[in-house]
Amino acid sequence: MPEIVLEAEVGRPIGSSTSRRLRAAGKIPGIVYGHGSEPVPVAVPARELRAALSGDAGTNALLSLNAGGRTFLTVARELQRDPVRGTVTHVDFQIVRRDEVIAADVPVVLVGEATEVHHGDGVVDQQLFTLPVRAKPADIPTHVEVDIAELTIGGVIRVGDLRLPDGVAAELEAEVPVVTGVPPRVQAAQEGEAEATAGAVAGAEHGAGDAAGPSEPQEG
Repeated sequence: MPEIVLEAEVGRPIGSSTSRRLRAAGKIPGIVYGHGSEPVPVAVPARELRAALSGDAGTNALLSLNAGGRTFLTVARELQRDPVRGTVTHVDFQIVRRDEVIAADVPVVLVGEATEVHHGDGVVDQQLFTLPVRAKPADIPTHVEVDIAELTIGGVIRVGDLRLPDGVAAELEAEVPVVTGVPPRVQAAQEGEAEATAGAVAGAEHGAGDAAGPSEPQEG
């Protein structure tokens, strides 16, 4: 994953009024932290930051911040957004090293067509939309593809079935479902009713047996 270079101003004053002025001037306030370094308040151009985080890597993009004669290799770890407009109002940049393993959330993308599921009027139910992984910064994939071409009704693709790039490990249990083939609603409802009926019958029979009680021996 290539690095994206951003110019960052250092030494910005701290405070909400100063932050508002920075945003009005087209800059986003932020903080650089990590690896035992003292937190460094910075400001980065809003347009460049938006472009950097809108690429294939998204918020997992490697950002090289040129800040006051120093260069920090970072990732954007926390983005605060305006609740109405959704624009970024503050960003935390975490310092990383190229040789360390870090955590990241990677989008899960379905590819192919689940022909059997569709022909059976079933539904492809994606249950996992992001996959938490651990990898070196440059090895973090932009997304994880899940091929659903062989998915059947009642079938399940789990985390353990995913093919991840070398050096990338999932942080979820292998049995966690990613996508399932759901039967048609009518069929599912009928199966549910049948299970409920069977349970009721079994419960009634069990209750009748308890009510009868054990038989007592006959006197001679």
